[in-house]
Amino acid sequence: MTTPRVIDDPTLFLPAPSEQISLLVLNLSERRLYAYRGDRQVATYPVAVGRDDWETPTGEFTVFQRQQHPAWEHPLTGAIVPPGPDNPLGARWIGFWTDGINSIGFHGTPHEHLIGQAVSHGCVRMRNADVIALYDRIRLGTRVIVHP
Repeated sequence: MTTPRVIDDPTLFLPAPSEQISLLVLNLSERRLYAYRGDRQVATYPVAVGRDDWETPTGEFTVFQRQQHPAWEHPLTGAIVPPGPDNPLGARWIGFWTDGINSIGFHGTPHEHLIGQAVSHGCVRMRNADVIALYDRIRLGTRVIVHP
């Protein structure tokens, strides 16, 4: 019988520093998100953005909220959609803008065929696999720059 090995370094279970993303740059006109580690681009993702009457805000922000399997509240009716395959937020939520009432962020979608279009209420829709990969590499406080 062998004795189990004790791992006393909890940092072994965190993403390697080389995998962490320090900056997200969203180009609305390209409908593309760029992820950087320092000054090196490490990933890029196609996205859907806010439609004409619900534009995605431009400027500099920071990630202030992260959530797995989020519920969604309809911005007009207040109806709540629980987590699941039909939830408009998909598998992950990464909030980067708020006015204290409403929030805008990166999230998954059950309608991945709309990626590349301006169709949201201001949020940035991503394929679920992409937002899950991104979620695991960012932290609260990650910088977000949104260009027109």
